Amino acid sequence: MKDVLTVIMAGGRGQRLMPLTQDRSKPAVPFGGIYRLIDIPLSNCINSQLYKILVFPQYKSQSMVDHLEEGWNIFSGDLGHYLRIAAPQQRAGTEWYRGTADCVRQNLYLIMREKPRYVLILSGDHVYKMDYSAFREYHEKKGADVSVGLLEVDRAQGSEFGIAEVDNDFRIRAWEEKPKDPKPIPDDPERSLASMGIYLFRTDLLLELLHKTDHDDFGKDIIPRLIDDFKVIAYPYRRLNKIRDYIHMVDPDGVRGLRLVDQTRDSQYWRDVGTLDAYWNANMDLTGIDPFFNLYGTLWPIRTFQKQYPPAKFVFNQADPNKPRTGTAVDSIVSSGSIISGGTVRSSVLSYNVTVRSWAEVDESVIMDNVEVGRHCRIKKAIIDKHNIIPPGTQLGIDPQEDRKQFHVTPRGIVVVPKSYFK
Repeated sequence: MKDVLTVIMAGGRGQRLMPLTQDRSKPAVPFGGIYRLIDIPLSNCINSQLYKILVFPQYKSQSMVDHLEEGWNIFSGDLGHYLRIAAPQQRAGTEWYRGTADCVRQNLYLIMREKPRYVLILSGDHVYKMDYSAFREYHEKKGADVSVGLLEVDRAQGSEFGIAEVDNDFRIRAWEEKPKDPKPIPDDPERSLASMGIYLFRTDLLLELLHKTDHDDFGKDIIPRLIDDFKVIAYPYRRLNKIRDYIHMVDPDGVRGLRLVDQTRDSQYWRDVGTLDAYWNANMDLTGIDPFFNLYGTLWPIRTFQKQYPPAKFVFNQADPNKPRTGTAVDSIVSSGSIISGGTVRSSVLSYNVTVRSWAEVDESVIMDNVEVGRHCRIKKAIIDKHNIIPPGTQLGIDPQEDRKQFHVTPRGIVVVPKSYFK
């Protein structure tokens, strides 16, 4: 993989994730307690032995830049490895990036300087595990000019994506953005192939395309125009992606232990957290005995910058039948520095330094750093951003009509509390 240069698009404004993106870009949004969204594709890169990475930020990027500088300074310049954050420089004009292709075009000098054989283009805000080395192997086996990562989705969902029409050899023959009647996969009439925003280009072709055209976006503009003249190949992600790792299994005697498998269940997992409901769903997918997306793999770890907090603590065990006061958390992720002080947490994700006071209840919620949940609070199906001190007795997610008077409530009924709302 030494001849592959990775480009990560990290400029997402994230309008549909407001208010979480009020002060940060979409790839910088916290996820899974201790991570940020950009940690996911970066970890995939490292696990795929990709060590030459360019990150292209744009909007409200400072918190992401701080995070990368603090936690991702792991590359050896002596070995030719690097992670470079290339801020918008308006080298090709006076405009900011108009789309993914325009973003790469404005930074072509970085690619030309490296002279890689291939350029891998990724999004900085999707949740998935992918072996990019297998993607490259598939690209070469097919003799492709461009390979596109595509997700098998039900045809009923296809109208939400860019859809590729392929032949029996998975060569892309047509491309349509958000079609009313998505074309099916030839051997699976119930599913269609939807764009994941993952592209592997021959570098010479990419340079030629971006020099000769002024198209703004790869998915909407570049790929559809390549289909007739170049070999553009679909990579069916859920069929071919295989993440080898240890998983917990229960033997016939009921004993839980580790087993090495060649394809974990989350090898097929992919989620675009472009909306608040999708973001909440992705966090909920991390909880439970057998999570849909597993953060605890040993052969395919998810890396991040680890803040220095003490271990999580659970205190009070007063099992009074009339007024129990026990600090408990079940089916949940509780990050370092958090104290469950006589409250109850269920099916939730708690970030660093969260305190849940006595007799408070937190259910199916995402709580970010430095939040205090006061006594007797009831929090259900909520996303609470950083630096909030929630007054005792507050109810969130219990009465959506009441919540809407102060907060944004999603179509699914998730109440979202902005950063520092409760002080």
